[in-house]
Amino acid sequence: MQQILFFLIRNKNFLLFLVLFIISFVLTLQSHSFHKNKFINSANLVSGGIYTIKSNVSGYFNLKKENQILIDENIRFRKHVESLQGLDTNSNIDSTTLSSKYQFVSASVINNSYHKSNNRLTLNKGTKDQVKIDLGVISSKGLVGIIENVSSNYATVLTILNTNSQINTKLKNSNHFGTLVWDTKNPNVVQLIDIPRLAPVVVGDTVTTGGMSTIFPKGILIGVIKDYFINQDKNSYTLNINLFNDMTNLEHVYIIDNLDSEEIKLLENAIEDAK
Repeated sequence: MQQILFFLIRNKNFLLFLVLFIISFVLTLQSHSFHKNKFINSANLVSGGIYTIKSNVSGYFNLKKENQILIDENIRFRKHVESLQGLDTNSNIDSTTLSSKYQFVSASVINNSYHKSNNRLTLNKGTKDQVKIDLGVISSKGLVGIIENVSSNYATVLTILNTNSQINTKLKNSNHFGTLVWDTKNPNVVQLIDIPRLAPVVVGDTVTTGGMSTIFPKGILIGVIKDYFINQDKNSYTLNINLFNDMTNLEHVYIIDNLDSEEIKLLENAIEDAK
């Protein structure tokens, strides 16, 4: 104890300077948005570099598994093309000329949290790759989350395993809509709320994105109904959904950019302003 006191006395000037420096640094970040954004981007760059090294090492030992995932995905794409070609037997459909309002950017997951109440991913793509806030993120198996923050080289994703996440969702077979949330109990099970009691709910049915926003296309897979119960209001169900994705083991994802989103938002804002 005496040695500690001697140390503090000998270095009191330096320690006082250090305390005042930290206080002034924190106050500067809180009162100036420019400095705060610069600090966040710098922190993302440093942490992103560390996560990239860790991801490269672990990714090397998962090459066989990841190749199998890519093969499975290519098979699904081929089946989709074949189904499009079969829509009209009297005409030839060239799948390479089919236009889409969605643009896809592939990314690798370099950090993943799933044991907290508000979980996030870090991706190795940023603004230099045309990634921006509020873009949807999916994997080859289904829904993942929404881009929350970006720097030049990295992006963070607010995943569906986050209490702040609310995504428009529907029952595939009946087209009844609800909101996807998470109760924090199980990383493989999420909840679909506000499903009307008149909806024909069946255990094992598929749940997909509803397409009622500019973020996700309609029909992105989410999971299947595990079980359900009637809410206290007696007018709606809450459904427990087994996810197709293993949210604890994500390696590669796709970022979705709706090329028409700005036009849609401008139109909707104009209507709101007119009211």
